[in-house]
Amino acid sequence: MTTIQAPPAVRYTSDEFRRAVLTPAPRLAVFDCDGTLWNGDAGVGFMNWSIEAGLLSRNSSDWIDDRHRLYRQGQVSEIAICGEMVQVYASLRDEELRRAAARYFAAHVDSQIFPDMRALVADLHAAGTEIWAVSSTNSWVVEEGVKRFGIPPERVLAASVHVRDGLITSDLIDVPTDAGKAESLRHAGIPAPEEVFGNSIHDAAMLEIAQRAFPVNPTPALAEIAAQRGWAVFYPHVVLTDNTK
Repeated sequence: MTTIQAPPAVRYTSDEFRRAVLTPAPRLAVFDCDGTLWNGDAGVGFMNWSIEAGLLSRNSSDWIDDRHRLYRQGQVSEIAICGEMVQVYASLRDEELRRAAARYFAAHVDSQIFPDMRALVADLHAAGTEIWAVSSTNSWVVEEGVKRFGIPPERVLAASVHVRDGLITSDLIDVPTDAGKAESLRHAGIPAPEEVFGNSIHDAAMLEIAQRAFPVNPTPALAEIAAQRGWAVFYPHVVLTDNTK
């Protein structure tokens, strides 16, 4: 039996991408964060930085390191590891984690923000668009990061746990990943956002519910889905530059 493969996804130029997003300007837009607004995985980066900085105890460090190794081997699910990477901070003070996230982001992620995406979000703000961020990375890092994009914490849906009397607990509130991203948006009263931006297969479910889907810097798996769905993709300038070196 012959398998017919979809042709590669159409690629936007910078000008085409901006026009497609802003014509017409949406009333509401949703952005993934890691790999979409900035390069790299800030969740894993913060976990490793926490271990190296001594923020976590030896027992906690060893436990999350072992769990993440099993995740990379396919023995722990995406949703499980994303939740555990938040739960590992249980018993620490919320204020301490927020200060740590600010230090980490300034030192390691600020320089990885995609200028194209920062400019696009600014254009959306100027057009009056309500902007949300959805991420499986912990809420401390995500809330810190999206400050740079003018997105307030009340419009952030990220991996999170309850905080009681200033102390972080292991009681999960939400872990938005895969189908959970779309579900988290529905719970927030956003069942069909006008525009959604994401970079990986873990964003596919929320891209599917968008009126207009915009894969940004897509992984090979998402690029394949984009080709099948007829979604044009966009690569930030710095990504294209890095790939031609």
